[in-house]
Amino acid sequence: MAMRSGSLIRSQHPLAAVLADVEPSSCPSKLNFHCHTTCSDGSLSPGGLAEQALAIGLEHLAVTDHHALGSYPLVLEAFQAAEAAGVRAPTLWRGVEISCLLEGCLVHVLALGFAEQHPSLAPYLLGQAVVGPELRAAAVVEAIHAAGGLALLAHPARYRLPFQRLIAAAAELGFDGAEAWYDYGMQPRWQPTPLVCVAIARDLLARGLLMSCGTDTHGLHLHGR
Repeated sequence: MAMRSGSLIRSQHPLAAVLADVEPSSCPSKLNFHCHTTCSDGSLSPGGLAEQALAIGLEHLAVTDHHALGSYPLVLEAFQAAEAAGVRAPTLWRGVEISCLLEGCLVHVLALGFAEQHPSLAPYLLGQAVVGPELRAAAVVEAIHAAGGLALLAHPARYRLPFQRLIAAAAELGFDGAEAWYDYGMQPRWQPTPLVCVAIARDLLARGLLMSCGTDTHGLHLHGR
């Protein structure tokens, strides 16, 4: 049921068309679907992040604070003000980064493009990870899909288990994809890590899953981590 539900949402979700065109060079100048503000553990204020996104000229953005959605209305307000002044603003998607257990391993899931204030995600927007059955990856994916969002495994090669095993398990549970292009070396200016990112992308492509990219910014500059 989870896989069929995920496939249906993935085929109809407007963000899926954007993710289908993700390339190694898409981030950080065009797309960014993974970054943080002071609403969780980031150093940039929502307004500061919005200002940098406008200056960079991003086309699409999702702010993915950990278990928090407080930055969304503030970034949206900044983008609307920019557009009123004649400045093109990125398309802003709701996002949040959720901790869960996959194959007994604590991983992070990027929920993207979900409906505002949907009750299924309420337990995951309280500023900290949940405990109990809701911590299971299957429960998290179900909640994201119920809210009309996409579920993507964040930085698959950062965990204690091999990314091949985690992606396979994620696919079985109905995940929509994973973060293919990521800077595991945490360079001053973001760039995808060779070999491992290519291997992840090939795995996702073979499974027909979506690929995302993002800087995972926690510092003061949106062009890097």
